[in-house]
Amino acid sequence: MAPIAWIYISSVILPITYMAWALLANDRKAAAAIRTNLGAGLDSSTSELGARKPALSDVARKLTPAGYVTKLDRWLALAGRPASMPLDRLLVAKPALGLIGAILGLLFISKNPSAMIVLFAIFLCLFFYFVPDLLVYNSGTKRQQAIELELPNTLDQMLISVEAGLGFEAAMARAGQNGKGPLAEEIIRTLQDIQVGRPRVEAYKALADRSSVPDLRSFVRAVVQADRYGIGIATVLRTQAKQSRVKRRQRAEEKAMQLPVKVLFPLLLLIFPVLFIVILGPAAINVMDAFR
Repeated sequence: MAPIAWIYISSVILPITYMAWALLANDRKAAAAIRTNLGAGLDSSTSELGARKPALSDVARKLTPAGYVTKLDRWLALAGRPASMPLDRLLVAKPALGLIGAILGLLFISKNPSAMIVLFAIFLCLFFYFVPDLLVYNSGTKRQQAIELELPNTLDQMLISVEAGLGFEAAMARAGQNGKGPLAEEIIRTLQDIQVGRPRVEAYKALADRSSVPDLRSFVRAVVQADRYGIGIATVLRTQAKQSRVKRRQRAEEKAMQLPVKVLFPLLLLIFPVLFIVILGPAAINVMDAFR
């Protein structure tokens, strides 16, 4: 049998076999007993809905490696955990999109069974599977950049509020209410954690864990140390705000210095050839006519 035929068979049989094994290996009796205990006292419609929803997400979680699930959860935390894409929905959507990509790839292969089309079908399946990862990662990167940009102004607002006589948490509440970005949302969430009874230090450390901005992590460490050793919070805010402004100016200068290098390659590869053709093209045609 030709190798291309084995590729067709493996691309269809292996995924179906793996999904069937995952469904059959699930302990349905234990899951049914747990759902019965949890659904006691609820009406039938609510219990059926609760029994249906976790089943698909549990299967998707079992099909996904644990380390990969942890990485996705971290990316969702950096993206602010959007309500439209929770972790369970993301784990279910990825295999579904991968299956759609595999079906499209098989359609292309059925029309033109060549080696390039097979490679394109594999790429299409992988691309559809990892599209949610790219979207979540891009959203998290943009959100962290917005936090990094807003941090100096937020620290200045908190410093002004503390020097005016407000406490640190009241200053955080004022900065969170007046702000309109992801940093304000994180500050409000931290205050909500403190209000529901979470220890203050743990709430501050959770704020640092939900972000990848070094300046915000440094600020949280300074606040925790000031709370532990009794250092004046106004001094800490003044120092952190000054350092954050200096780092923001340094990042802007660094990007400005990198700009000529980044523009050089498009200039050499795209703009200069067209410019030479426009300028030297008529002269070259005249020289060819003269020699002819």
